Amino acid sequence: MEETQKKDVIVAGQEEDSPVISTSPQISVNEFSCHCCYDTLVNPTTLNCGHSFCRHCLALWWMSSKKTECPECREKWEGFPKVNILLRDAIEKLFPDAIRMRIEDIQQNNDIVQSLAAFQKYGNDQSPLTASTGRVNQQRGGGFFSGVLTALTGVAVVLLVYHWRSRESEHGLLVHKAVAKWTAEEVVLWLEQLGPWASLYKERFLSERVNGRLLLTLTEEEFSRAPYTIENSSHRRVILTELERVRALGVKPPQNLWEYKAVNPGRSLFLLYALKSSPRLGLLYLYLFDYTDSFLPFIHTICPLQEGTSGEDILTKLLDLREPTWRQWREFLVKYSFLPYQLIAEFAWDWLEVHYWTSRFLIVNAMLLSVLELFSFWKIWSRSELKTVPQRMWSHFWKVSTQGLFMAMFWPLIPQFVCNCLFYWALYFNPIINIDLVVKEVRRLETQVL
Repeated sequence: MEETQKKDVIVAGQEEDSPVISTSPQISVNEFSCHCCYDTLVNPTTLNCGHSFCRHCLALWWMSSKKTECPECREKWEGFPKVNILLRDAIEKLFPDAIRMRIEDIQQNNDIVQSLAAFQKYGNDQSPLTASTGRVNQQRGGGFFSGVLTALTGVAVVLLVYHWRSRESEHGLLVHKAVAKWTAEEVVLWLEQLGPWASLYKERFLSERVNGRLLLTLTEEEFSRAPYTIENSSHRRVILTELERVRALGVKPPQNLWEYKAVNPGRSLFLLYALKSSPRLGLLYLYLFDYTDSFLPFIHTICPLQEGTSGEDILTKLLDLREPTWRQWREFLVKYSFLPYQLIAEFAWDWLEVHYWTSRFLIVNAMLLSVLELFSFWKIWSRSELKTVPQRMWSHFWKVSTQGLFMAMFWPLIPQFVCNCLFYWALYFNPIINIDLVVKEVRRLETQVL
């Protein structure tokens, strides 16, 4: 008896010393909501990824999609999901009235009852072998886009290694060779890059064996008479304008993406990543630090003075150094504010004849990035997070600025092969990645509707 009384005293003392656990007003019903129906969890089912959903919501998702994956993060589940008993009991004790009303509504809905029955039948049909097979399939890969990216990455690495070992691509461009050392064939190559119309005069330059030294001595009067006979005044003006730039620089100025990359490898890589993740800051960078060579050709291409310009006017826009008009600035600022990726798509559209496949990759990527930006704005609006926009903008600006500074400091130390890999990955592989991201965002919207 004395020992029993001592134990009772000890237990009573421990109870007095232990803190009182309280489920009090700090716990809200919103903390136990399903991410499918956004209501209180009923028979919460926790998946391998850690996300929990109402069992009937998971059954409806499985019935509509026929996929064994998480409605939120798309991770495959292993085996057959079961009710989280601990979480279910806690919710039923905390919110008994809400759970009772929800269960009554669920039992009166025939579609939900049938979905739960089919879902349970599917679980009963699963064997232990299915769980192990699902684990193996999960380790094999992440779907169609992962396989495509893996294959393309392997091909791209092989091509880049060959490209790097041959050492012929960028060093053989005319942008690296003095004009006085051009051969007759290289002069014709320079002429052909001025536009499709320049092929009319190709044979005349070849027959006269016009090399770089002779090209520098030609005048407008000589171009207008035999043996060159360039009667079209606009063609003659373009040739003379470009010839003046060649004389001033001593080399051929860059006139397409590859030549620009050869002359400005670091800037081209920085701009490609900046336009991909922050087009507004990338265009602002062009305006502040590369106004004449890059920004003016860009704005004259996407906001031309005359409507309906053809592909033959590409070089004219490229060489146009006039200040933009107020109409051009107004059109540019509207697109810059609301549709920045459309500016890139319009610029790439004008270069379809020069870069056939590359321009199409850029256009598709710009469309996908526009869709992803709309999804991000929709998330901010739907979650009532408009107050966080200034903070997000500042953190994004700081992140891009830090990355740009880091790249500028360590660019001379990065091997050219690595830079080429990053460049071509951002140019050709990102559209495939963005397709996958768009598909995931669309599925997430479908899940919210369910």
